[in-house]
Amino acid sequence: MAASSITVVGLGSGDPDQMTLGVWRTLQQADRLFLRTEQHPVISLLKENGIGYVSFDSIYEQHDSFPDVYRAIAEALVGEAAQEGAEAVAVVYGVPGHPMVAERTVALLREQCAAAGIELQIMGGESFLDQAFTALGFDPIEGFALLDAAELQSSHIQPHLHTLIGQVYDAFTASDVKLALMERYPDDYEVVVGHALGVAGQEQMVRLPLYELDRTPGYGNLSVIWVPRSDDASLRNRSFERLHEIVAILRSPEGCPWDREQTHQSIRKNFIEELYESLEAIDNDDPDAMQEEFGDVILQVMLHSQMEEETGAFNVFDVIQSLNEKLIFRHPHVFGETNADDSAEALVNWERMKAEEKQRKGEVRESALDGIPPDLPALMKAYKLQKKAAKVGFDWDELGPVLDKIEEELRELRDAVARNDAEEQAGELGDLLFAVVNAARFIHADPEEALSRTNRKFRTRFAYIEEQLRISGKNFDQTDLTEMDRWWEEAKRHS
Repeated sequence: MAASSITVVGLGSGDPDQMTLGVWRTLQQADRLFLRTEQHPVISLLKENGIGYVSFDSIYEQHDSFPDVYRAIAEALVGEAAQEGAEAVAVVYGVPGHPMVAERTVALLREQCAAAGIELQIMGGESFLDQAFTALGFDPIEGFALLDAAELQSSHIQPHLHTLIGQVYDAFTASDVKLALMERYPDDYEVVVGHALGVAGQEQMVRLPLYELDRTPGYGNLSVIWVPRSDDASLRNRSFERLHEIVAILRSPEGCPWDREQTHQSIRKNFIEELYESLEAIDNDDPDAMQEEFGDVILQVMLHSQMEEETGAFNVFDVIQSLNEKLIFRHPHVFGETNADDSAEALVNWERMKAEEKQRKGEVRESALDGIPPDLPALMKAYKLQKKAAKVGFDWDELGPVLDKIEEELRELRDAVARNDAEEQAGELGDLLFAVVNAARFIHADPEEALSRTNRKFRTRFAYIEEQLRISGKNFDQTDLTEMDRWWEEAKRHS
């Protein structure tokens, strides 16, 4: 017995005159004809010729999302073709445009028919792309992307390509498209909305600025949005690929002599300086400075990665891939099945996955204190050393003994000062600082941040003293500690 079959036919981009002869004959001969939607100009031709059909338009009203709609349609068609105990069933399914262009139901049928033993045939029809190229007047060879409005993300958009966006069914979808495009284009960038392209008497094209994209009426099954390609440097410069290209040029034989000469070691200090300048911008809560300084930090990553790309070791895209994979792996409560109700549980998940990651890599640490970068600032390194020691139980249970230890180290520093031994004094001072860092850990205060906060407070209060000196017409030689201390106390009251 012959197998049941589903034949998918493309109804064309709209105008009945553009439907292929083969598709028309299949529609005329169909015993069981189903249409994804009857909101299509060809339907009038079916009615005029008395061709019966069943539309799936009602399914759109039964589901909240398009993926659910498409899945339900595919399941209904497979169920119709695989009726138990029936003779071989031949089902014809008509879709707008070409079955293989922006037609999710066909992709689902390709998967399900194979599993159900149903023969699937696809008959092409003119897609909306044919009419779009003609009506909008661009050649896709210049560079072209076709995107789905329902799944559009800013990362999909490449301004140097012509971009056609289909499946723009309504103003709500157009609004989502607008928001995604605004992340890559200026608000007034001109776009074109096309309705029923190629359909005589219905075709309409509207040119408008991007910000008005969801304010124009007429969206429906035959609507597309065209975003013309652009060579505007400001748009190209918003892409990561352009940054990679620029850094490669700087390091090339035709590039900058200074950049070509640099090595990992020669610009190592630049990395540190840029990080601290970024921290300063953060501490000053200065968005403009943050934007610039963060860029300088990224440049350091790009330069070091480019040096390795030139040796064939890795490139910056490998760096990004490793980071993405690490973030996904270490957040099982976001990308996996694990749960985390608060930040403490999330941190436990992170540390657990981090340990598993190192075990997979075969990393063996001889000491519980291994894994701390040797060049960390001493205050930060002390904090990390103590945290690692605490994880294996080398720690006090409460804050009291920690404060007692600070007092003990302070007494020992006083004794060393009394003995006038410079080396002993430095050693005892280090012990005192280490004990203070431990107190910071117990009260959940980062010592580096705490000291940075005090540094900023000191600068502000000292600036007040300098201002008072200027108001008084004095300099530091004309004042004394008593007067400066009075101004210091005033500054404390004002801060």
